[in-house]
Amino acid sequence: MTDTQPHFFRRGLLHGLPIGLGYLSVSFGFGIMAVRVGMSVFEATLISLLNLTSAGQAAGVNVIAAGGTLAEMALVQLTVNIRYALMALSLSQKCSPRFRLPQRLLGAHGITDEIFGVCAAQEGALEPPYLFGMTLISMTGWVLGTFLGAFAGSLLPASVTAALGILLYGMFLAIIVPPARKDRAILCTVLAAAALSVLCRYLLPALSEGFAVILCAVTAAAAAALLFPRPEEDAAEKGGRP
Repeated sequence: MTDTQPHFFRRGLLHGLPIGLGYLSVSFGFGIMAVRVGMSVFEATLISLLNLTSAGQAAGVNVIAAGGTLAEMALVQLTVNIRYALMALSLSQKCSPRFRLPQRLLGAHGITDEIFGVCAAQEGALEPPYLFGMTLISMTGWVLGTFLGAFAGSLLPASVTAALGILLYGMFLAIIVPPARKDRAILCTVLAAAALSVLCRYLLPALSEGFAVILCAVTAAAAAALLFPRPEEDAAEKGGRP
C-alpha cells in the first residue's frame, strides 16, 4: 500500500458519508416492504447486501410477492438496472492504471446513481481506495437501514409499518421530481410511464406486475427517444475531440 492510498480511502469515506446517511433512512422503507411481503429480516438484509439497487430491489420484491418466474425477475432487473452498466463503462474511462480486473469487478458492484455522480465529478484519475471507501460507507448505510427497517417491521403493528413503507416511494419522487422540473423530456417520460402503468393495471389485469414494469419502462423510454432526440454535439463544440 502506497503512502497515498490511505488518504484516498479516507477521502472516499468522507465523500460517501452523506450518501450512506441518506441510504440509511431510505432503505429503512425497503426493509419494511420486504417484511410485509413475507420475507425474514435475514433475507431482506441479504438482498440489500448483494444488490445495492433501490428501484431494482423494490421491483424484485414485488415480483416475488406476486409469485413471478425467474425469467420475469431477470427481465425486470435488466430493464431497471441496465443504467448501472452504462455508468460502470463511463467510470472505467476515468480509472487509474492501479485498477486491475478484480478491482474493477468489485467496484462495479457498488456503483449507484449517487456514487457515480460523485465519482464522475472528481478531478483526475479515480483511485481504487477512493471508490472502495465511498462504496463501503454507502453500503453500510444501505444494509444497516434495511436491517433496522426489517427488524422494526417484524415488531411494529401493521398500521405503523404501512405508513413507514412510504419512505421508499418518497425517495423515488425525490429522484424524479428535480430533473423533471428542469427537462420537459424527462417530465413527459415520467408521465407516460405512470399513464401506461394505470392502463396496464385496469386494461390488462392478467399481466403480471413484473412484465408490466418492463412494458411501461421500455415503451416510455422508446417514445421519449423518438419524440425528444438528443442532438449530437458538433465536433467544434467539443474542442476538436473526436
